[in-house]
Amino acid sequence: MSTIAAVLAEAQSIIGRLEARALLRHVLHCDEARLIAHGDDDLAAPHAAAYGALVARRAAGEPVAYLTGSREFYGRAFVVTPAVLIPRPETELLVELALQRLPENGGCVLDLGAGSGCIGVTIAAERPQVRVTLVDASADALDVARENAHRFAATNTTVLCSDWYAALGDARYDLIVANPPYVAAGDVHLTRGDLRFEPHSALVAGVDGLADIRRIVAGAPEHLVPGGWLMCEHGHDQADACAALLRQAGFGEVFAARDLAGIRRVSGGGAPTR
Repeated sequence: MSTIAAVLAEAQSIIGRLEARALLRHVLHCDEARLIAHGDDDLAAPHAAAYGALVARRAAGEPVAYLTGSREFYGRAFVVTPAVLIPRPETELLVELALQRLPENGGCVLDLGAGSGCIGVTIAAERPQVRVTLVDASADALDVARENAHRFAATNTTVLCSDWYAALGDARYDLIVANPPYVAAGDVHLTRGDLRFEPHSALVAGVDGLADIRRIVAGAPEHLVPGGWLMCEHGHDQADACAALLRQAGFGEVFAARDLAGIRRVSGGGAPTR
């Protein structure tokens, strides 16, 4: 039997310090303070076996978020499964922009391609007076979104299975947000890192990566109230193309916002006037 410190040292040599410690915290259901305080304690055989299996899977490339079933987003630990994309810090920019543009007295938000629900559920949790509809074409993804809405008591949410706007009828919203697929088919990044394990349908959007953004922009005017906003996350080199699509659809006040890395990550515009 080995101590916690010894097991950690071995795992760190394989997958790195931060991930080794994150996986052991998950196995032991403990915080970092316990790992530090009890480093000389023996690690029980069942825990050692479970930990060894997770380290091996991580060494083979599986994302830590899928191994632990959780990823922090906007200060909340969201449930994550292989049915959804792993929430990423840059997407928090979309939430920030949404919160800035919501009406002060409530309003209605549509989260297209909701996946885990990290965007829509966060908006709902931050603004309990707002009604948020989360849409995804994947029933498995919507199960995760429902679980996260329940986890954070976001009772002001509705979860709906729909191919973008198809099931929405004539519903209109103050704000439409989307983090749609925007990777071009054949992009080399699809064969690297976490993307190898994430759902292909949530990543790839045609030969140029813009197929779904085109559909979202084209359909948005029919689902926005006067004065409403559409905002989409996109790839690092797609801001100009997104701006052109928004202007062609009649959107005004078109903008591109930069993430913390300085990349133009979110583009949006105001609803066309009628």
